[in-house]
Amino acid sequence: MTLSAVGKKKVAGQVAFLLVDIIVLALSTKVNHFQEFFYVADLFPFALSIISLVFVVTLLTIDFALDNSYTGRPQTEIGIFGILSIFWLAFNAFSTARWRQIPFQCDSIPTEFLDERVWCKSLQALKSFVWINFLICFGITLFILRYAVSQYTKGNNHIFQMPLSRYRPELTSSDSTFYRARGSEFLQFEKLT
Repeated sequence: MTLSAVGKKKVAGQVAFLLVDIIVLALSTKVNHFQEFFYVADLFPFALSIISLVFVVTLLTIDFALDNSYTGRPQTEIGIFGILSIFWLAFNAFSTARWRQIPFQCDSIPTEFLDERVWCKSLQALKSFVWINFLICFGITLFILRYAVSQYTKGNNHIFQMPLSRYRPELTSSDSTFYRARGSEFLQFEKLT
């Protein structure tokens, strides 16, 4: 399978999202382990990073495994990343509001509370990375939406019939193996009568 130019950009964005998501998962695990998984605001990034990880790994796996995967098409990816962006925005706003009580300068915590100081630094890093994760997810959504709309307005209607990772604007609907649909089963009964 060869990736198109836009497909390489899309996959690079999704891999960047996965890397930041894994960092969020690691930091939220560390923060939640210290709090013994008690506070809901700390659980949101943990749970959402697991959900995002499962969704994006599944999307990439299906996209690479199947030549004509429906999950790789722009309309599906816009929907999935758009919903993930909304969830990341909502949960980040809730968690950040809870975290505002924590001192920004972790070095102001006395040195005899070393575990609390490490927890504070991990939480500050988590606070940054959850927002970076939201921005990458929202950026992927906007990139795919903008590209799909611009190609559609140029007359390349086949963009919605094939995975974006294999999309090439120079293909027409007759050239594309992805565009060919099978006929309806009911057509054979119409021909008999």
